[in-house]
Amino acid sequence: MKKDRIYQLIGAAAIATLLAGCDVKDPIYDTPHPEHGTVALTTDWSGIGEGLTAPASYTVAVTPAAAAATGGYTATLTGTTATLDHLFEPGKYSIYAYNTPEHIAVTGTVASVEAASAPAGQTGTFVGNAPGWLFASAMDATIEADTEHAYTAVMQQQVRQLTLIIEPTGGTTDRVESITGTLSGVAGTLDIDNGTHGSPSNVAMTFSKIIEGTDAGKYAATVRLLGTAGTQQQLTATIAFTDGSPAAVTLTSDLTTELAAFNADKRTPLTLGGSVVETPTGAEFSATITGWTPVHGGPVTAD
Repeated sequence: MKKDRIYQLIGAAAIATLLAGCDVKDPIYDTPHPEHGTVALTTDWSGIGEGLTAPASYTVAVTPAAAAATGGYTATLTGTTATLDHLFEPGKYSIYAYNTPEHIAVTGTVASVEAASAPAGQTGTFVGNAPGWLFASAMDATIEADTEHAYTAVMQQQVRQLTLIIEPTGGTTDRVESITGTLSGVAGTLDIDNGTHGSPSNVAMTFSKIIEGTDAGKYAATVRLLGTAGTQQQLTATIAFTDGSPAAVTLTSDLTTELAAFNADKRTPLTLGGSVVETPTGAEFSATITGWTPVHGGPVTAD
């Protein structure tokens, strides 16, 4: 009996020792990274333009909101869902996702269209008129320690297609040889962080004669633009005639009103059409288009 009592005391002491070693104040963690957070990112491409496809790869940049903070992350990803290979310090971040298409460079959060040479006889800043399709997303995120976060980046199309259709009028329409021009007030840059279009520039436009459809006989030019920028968008073109007879006519047309909402709904191509109105200027003529109207229908087939 005495021996049993001794065993009971020894067992009780052992249990007390084990319990003393278990501090009930020790935290219980939800993840293997109690001091950091992780991010799983899904990219949603459902809002891009009809007929376009998601790029094969894209860049994700996670930047601390505080300017002096460290711990940012950048990677090139494929597929629509990925867990970022990084442990993030708790805090506020900005998450950017974007592709890098042809003729567009992205530095920080600013996308820039590749510069182009000015056409003969022209001056000013020109950018390429056919950059690739840029898609981008920007969002704010708060990353917490010991947490696995999941975010969805809704990719927005940031390059829009513009087609201008010109209808020559008068008795010399059959002698039109070429129509070439420039469009001013196009955006050379876009800050994908805040949607600001900047660096007003020019693009060259070369019009070709439409050979099929209801617009056959008119002239069309198609460009792709990062957007519009500046206070005015103006088309300046030269209508040249066979054998120089009559003399070439300069056409100017203010498109500021028609392109006022161009930076919205970039997934939808915009086509505008107008008829040339000639005005005598002494011994010569000048021309303009004042009645631009949206054109709906299928693609334009030109020479």
